[in-house]
Amino acid sequence: MSSDKGKLADYLASYSDPIFLLILSLGRGTQLAGYARIGGGDNNLNSRRDNEISAPCFISIRSIGPSMFEGEALGLNAMYETNSIRVPRAYKVGALPTGGSYIIMEFIEFDILIHQSLCVQSVLGKKLGEMHKAGKSSKGFGFDVNNTIGSTPQINNWKSDWIDFFAEHRLGYQLKLAKEQFGDSTICEKGERLTKNLGPLFENITIEPCLLHGDLWSGNVSADKDGEPVILDPACYYGHNEAEFGMSWCAGFGGSFYNSYFEVMPKQPGFEIRKDLYMLYHYLNHYNLFGSSYRSSAMSIIDDYLRMLK
Repeated sequence: MSSDKGKLADYLASYSDPIFLLILSLGRGTQLAGYARIGGGDNNLNSRRDNEISAPCFISIRSIGPSMFEGEALGLNAMYETNSIRVPRAYKVGALPTGGSYIIMEFIEFDILIHQSLCVQSVLGKKLGEMHKAGKSSKGFGFDVNNTIGSTPQINNWKSDWIDFFAEHRLGYQLKLAKEQFGDSTICEKGERLTKNLGPLFENITIEPCLLHGDLWSGNVSADKDGEPVILDPACYYGHNEAEFGMSWCAGFGGSFYNSYFEVMPKQPGFEIRKDLYMLYHYLNHYNLFGSSYRSSAMSIIDDYLRMLK
């Protein structure tokens, strides 16, 4: 960086940084005080940028259009507005003039050494329950936009009935992808039989649309420097609260988490029976994303339910 640390005209003349221009457009400063590459996944370039007025920003850049970031931003801000669990607030999303897209959000410094502690797990369960309790929808089950689960499209068209929504937009969509991608007519045929017979699994319970993170696994859970749990990278929609635990097989939730959660959102009859149904959605998605190593887990769950529902 130049020695004057980025007086606006000098900085733009030297660096012509479109992301910094966007930060300025938010009224978040006139000088860049620091920049750090934070890493990123296969498709993202992530960085932290500081300015002299406000808190640091986190910026993520993708080589594709802004639709994925738009869904993420709406989800982050919907969770933020429940005033329950801590999430990074999204500030701005858009297309870059040089191609690709960006999201600018609140920067939260994590403490990776404490986020799996029993204390944090307990608070996480309580706060997640509070988010589910506060985040309601009068439109039914779905979300205002389609988003993604990993890089797979997630269809969120509104429906008034949860079983219809889950059968069509969750299991049904993933089964369709498996048939198109792998020609897997066996898992598709068995899975479709299951989707038509889900009713008995939901008898004698109350299902209200709750705001879900939607992709809650260990990589999307952390804690800030004060030990407060933080969730990020959502695939939000309004659904049955139990669907939040579909990634429990790689989330690391322990007894203290569930005990605290169920104090806020009481466990309903049949919860243990339905858990695998919600895991099936994510196993199917992993099958479609990563290949056949996840097929056996998905098929096993389907076969178990078909036997149960005879």
